[in-house]
This record gives sequence, C-alpha cells and structure tokens, in this order.
Amino acid sequence: MSSETPLILTLDFHGVPHRWVTWQQACFYYAKNLVAWTLGHTAFTVYGGTSRATGQRSSISGHSIIAIRGKAMAMKGFTQVPPLNNRELFRRDRHLCAYCGGDFSFLRLTRDHIVPLSRGGRDMWMNVVTACRHCNGIKRNRTPEEAGVELLYAPYVPNKAEFLILSNRRILADQMEFLVQHVSSHSRVFHLALAAR
Repeated sequence: MSSETPLILTLDFHGVPHRWVTWQQACFYYAKNLVAWTLGHTAFTVYGGTSRATGQRSSISGHSIIAIRGKAMAMKGFTQVPPLNNRELFRRDRHLCAYCGGDFSFLRLTRDHIVPLSRGGRDMWMNVVTACRHCNGIKRNRTPEEAGVELLYAPYVPNKAEFLILSNRRILADQMEFLVQHVSSHSRVFHLALAAR
C-alpha cells in the first residue's frame, strides 16, 4: 500500500463522526467484524496470502467512511472539545491575523492569547486567535483593549466535524460531503468544505 493512501473516516454506529484512522487500523476493524456499515467509495484493497484449501487469495477492501460497532465509539466523543494546536487554530481562522486581517503563511503566524497566560488567561479555543508576528509583537503581554487593537473576529470552539476537516489535509470528496452536513453554515471552516467539494 502507498503512503499516499487517504485516511479513513470512522463514525459511531449512529453515524456521528468520530476520528480519522489509517488503512491499517481500518483493516483491523474489518478483520474483527467491527464494521457495522459503510459509505463512500472503496478507498483501498489489501491482499493477503493464498488459501491452500481453496486456492483463493484473501483480500480486504475498505470504504472511505466506516461505522464502527461497540463501546469504543461512544456518543460522548462528538461533544468533547477537540485538542488545540497551531495547525488547526490557523486553519480555523483561515490564516488571517485577528488584528490586521492580513493573510499569512504558517511560519508568519503565532497563537495569540486574548487574555495573556501571565495575566490568568488559559490556553483554550475561546481565548486564542491567529495573529501575525508583527501584531503579536505590538500586543505583547496585554489585552487587546490595553494594546489599543481590536479583534476582527471572535474565537470559537470547533465541533468534532469541523475539527476533523481542520486536521486532515487530504479529505476525499465523499468524506467532505459527509462532514459538511455536520458543520454550521456560519462556521469559518465552511469555506474549506465548499472549496474541497
């Protein structure tokens, strides 16, 4: 199998998006008969050995979207707050500086804490925005009001579907079509979904 094989989108039994898995992890679910149902196109086929009894070669073909049986895919997963990291933060904010509105590359961006950590702010989705290095230097260890700068957009916590879109660079069209149904039309991530369709 190629390293370019796309990630497989897993859902719980009820169709709620859960996480991305590799084709190897998906094969485990298929082999253990834990795949309840599938959607999308065939994303991969893996071939095994040849049976001495039948002469047939074994294979597992996996779809791009699979629903998993069992407790491992509990509903609580959809409501959990996704982990915060710069890559997903910058994508949430569309690589736009929250203070000057400029569009910057990853290396020219920083994570800015609206209420600085040293002032009691927390490192959480609702207290961080994307800022260019220049604006972050101007704001420094102050709140936007103290620094005389204004936020151009408000932070928000991405839901699970938004986070799945943010965290995978190679989403297949059928996976995106499924995920976009779970994203609010007001979400800043929505444009990523539309662009990929």
